[in-house]
Amino acid sequence: MEIEMKVKGLVVDPISKMPIVVLENPRNEQILPIWIGVFEANAIALTIENVPTPRPMTHDLFKSFLEKLGIAIEKIVVNDVRNNTFFALIHCRRAEEAIVIDSRPSDAIALALRMSSPIFVEDEVVRKANGLKFDEKVESSEKLRKWLETLRPEDFGKYKM
Repeated sequence: MEIEMKVKGLVVDPISKMPIVVLENPRNEQILPIWIGVFEANAIALTIENVPTPRPMTHDLFKSFLEKLGIAIEKIVVNDVRNNTFFALIHCRRAEEAIVIDSRPSDAIALALRMSSPIFVEDEVVRKANGLKFDEKVESSEKLRKWLETLRPEDFGKYKM
């Protein structure tokens, strides 16, 4: 079953210093943190904060291609997690043709935000993610999980690296 989620915000992991996009199920405030790259975080942050760029960024360019070719993004789905790596699918439609494209979740989310498309996560992914070990070498995985669960809205301010 798919659970619709919203981007709650971006934070920086206090241990690894890597960006995390935090998805939230607004109905029950359940969160799903996904560690992403700096460039992908920047692409998401630009959209969240409505920051215009002087020239099209990669996801903006892709959005333009889709619009010019008459392809709509119906939804994106974070559909799997294996070996601490998340997977996503972009569900598109061109006329009567359904098209599904494999994607990294960060790129799918950046594109969904630009196209105002809904973001879904398979409930099995949420269950698996709750049992993930963030880093075998880090003794404070539980501390990190508790930190993520106690984030307040003001913790999601301007994204800075």
